[in-house]
Formats: sequence, structure tokens, C-alpha cells
Amino acid sequence: MNGTCLCGAIEVTVPDCDEIALCHCAMCRRWSGGPMFAVHGGANVAFSGAEPVRYRSSDWAERGFCGACGTHLFYCLLQNGEYALPAGLFQDRGFTLTTEIFIDEKPGFYAFANDTRKMTGEEAFAEFSPD
Repeated sequence: MNGTCLCGAIEVTVPDCDEIALCHCAMCRRWSGGPMFAVHGGANVAFSGAEPVRYRSSDWAERGFCGACGTHLFYCLLQNGEYALPAGLFQDRGFTLTTEIFIDEKPGFYAFANDTRKMTGEEAFAEFSPD
């Protein structure tokens, strides 16, 4: 499936996906203005057009954005190249929200009615870390 940044300078291609997860961590909320609704693209993500600007946001990950319009493009785990991309990049897709991570950092001023799998930050790191 294909998506673009706001100005169209960068196109992203990932395998088809029907499910999204969201992250409530403080960094994602600061980066996106709310929880990050994420499509998990694995390592099979391709960018075309302009090159994304990459920002090393922690010891374990980097985030990317369009240098022209500032659209958030990805969160990437450095250890395995796993990409999570904002669901909003893919405007013509319908998704099902299945998982919420960093539920222990979710502020009390919002809630979702969906029945989702909920994981703390510690549980998420344990699940997504290589053995």
C-alpha cells in the first residue's frame, strides 16, 4: 500500500495491512500531538521522492519526517529495522485498531471504546526485543 506526506514530496510503500496499533508513550504524544496510530511495516518499507529527514530520538530508535512539510513519516527500531508509520499517511485505507502500547503512560483525558490488547511499556519492550 502507498501513502504520502502532506506535500507529496515523499511516497512510502509498505506491505498491505488492515490492523493498526497505537502508542501512548510520552515521546509519541509529543511528536504527534496525541497517541501515534501506527501501521507496522516491518523492515519492508520503501521511500521514494525526497529523502526523509532522520532524527535519532533515543538509543534504540529514530524518527523520520518530510523536510519540506514536516509530516511525520516513521518510527524505526535501530536493532532490527522495524518501521511503524502513522496511519494517516494512508488516506484511502480502512484499519482496525487492535493494540495499545505504553498504556501505563496514557493520560487520563482521553479513552478509546475499542476492545484492544493493552500492554505497558515494559511488556512492549519485552515483546519487541530480539531474543
